[in-house]
Amino acid sequence: MASNYQNTSESHNSNGCHQNQVVVVVIPFPAQGHLNQLLHLSRLFLSHNIPVHYVGTATHNRQATVRVQGWDPKSISNIHFHDFEVPPFLSPPPNPNEETNFPTHMIPSFEASSHLREPVAALLQSLSSVARRVIVIHDSVMASVAQDATNITNAENYTFHSISAFFTFLFFWEAMGRPHVENLHIPEAPSLEGCLPIQFIEFMTKQNEFHKFNDGNIHNTTRTIESPYIESIERILGSKKHWALGPFNPLVIDKKNIKERHLSMEWLDKQEPNSVIYVSFGTTTALTEEQVEQIAIGLEQSQQRFIWVLRDADKGDIFNGDEVRRHELPNGYEERIEGMGLIVRDWAPQLEILSHTSTGGFMSHCGWNSCVESITMGVPIATWPMHSDQPRNSVLITQVLKIGLVVKDWDKRDESVTASVIENAVRRLMETKEGDEIRERAIDLKKAIRKSMDEGGVSRMEIDSFMAHITR
Repeated sequence: MASNYQNTSESHNSNGCHQNQVVVVVIPFPAQGHLNQLLHLSRLFLSHNIPVHYVGTATHNRQATVRVQGWDPKSISNIHFHDFEVPPFLSPPPNPNEETNFPTHMIPSFEASSHLREPVAALLQSLSSVARRVIVIHDSVMASVAQDATNITNAENYTFHSISAFFTFLFFWEAMGRPHVENLHIPEAPSLEGCLPIQFIEFMTKQNEFHKFNDGNIHNTTRTIESPYIESIERILGSKKHWALGPFNPLVIDKKNIKERHLSMEWLDKQEPNSVIYVSFGTTTALTEEQVEQIAIGLEQSQQRFIWVLRDADKGDIFNGDEVRRHELPNGYEERIEGMGLIVRDWAPQLEILSHTSTGGFMSHCGWNSCVESITMGVPIATWPMHSDQPRNSVLITQVLKIGLVVKDWDKRDESVTASVIENAVRRLMETKEGDEIRERAIDLKKAIRKSMDEGGVSRMEIDSFMAHITR
């Protein structure tokens, strides 16, 4: 197994730490939205001079680093990446005609990652002999890989929830039989039916039995957005501590950190403020040809300016180059929309696009990464959930925070979305009074989040409290 230690600027032994030091080991789940969150969180620890060890397969560590966005890629050079071997896994292309929209084609890569347990245990053992304390932070669906931390006296093990506190709260609240919760607005949320395939439910269930050994929970959210749900989780789950340490993505994009500007940036520079809707369904959504055609026609008919990221879903190994599907657009489409729309067929710098002053809306699948990035950039969301936690995130965005509108209701998931539905949603968000009011609320929320990160702000205090706790 390869273990790639990167040099940090301070002197340390071969394990990258001093005897009296606290070190952090992060164990991400091997899908982009999860890899990304723990890479962002790693930078938070580095900014407090705490060494970080990031573990995974060589493929997934490389995926996390090549897609770094929003900050200087050099700023992760102090992370110790450990490229551990797992059994070879199949990496088939996505199938847009599966029963659910969940990326079942990636399950072999998820299952392979459970073989990280042994190398991770060896790493924890070696770090525990030289560090004062080893802080293990594992993605909630990687709990089995982190289980050996329980037997190490100077290790602490925290579960990282990469989803909204709203989703986490509903999950536990329903499991407990929906008890009455004082002073809490609980909107009608869609059932989890159709969100996850049975193989993944079984995978998650296996992980859940290891959660009882954790020393606390970390959530990628902020009390500024989800305070009532964090507090309710704390109340109904009792003894264990919960920290809302998000948002992890940079709140301001530093242009100096961007080596070469993406072509979408040049295009956005030429547009009016808030005039462009950004359309992207994340890294795990495989659209059917019919959906692609209806989105294309709907965007064209809306007469609104747009950037549309049109690429196939990730495979388990994104560097496996065979069979990458290229979506066909209607005849002459790209010529007709020239000037009005931009089609991006490769990896797009989403944070930079959302932070641009010309971007005034986001049509999204409502993955939690995309939601948080949009909220922190003050961009309202037209929601079209596809699987997993997305239908419930859509409810949080549209009904609780009121910073978005619905393109497609989850209970109509088996119906086709027509071009006219897409056209109407885009027009509503981009050119009506209702859209302006939604945009205003989104901007207010962005300002509140930025304020919460200032000295004495709720998010800053939460981060300081966690750092003080682990370095005590």
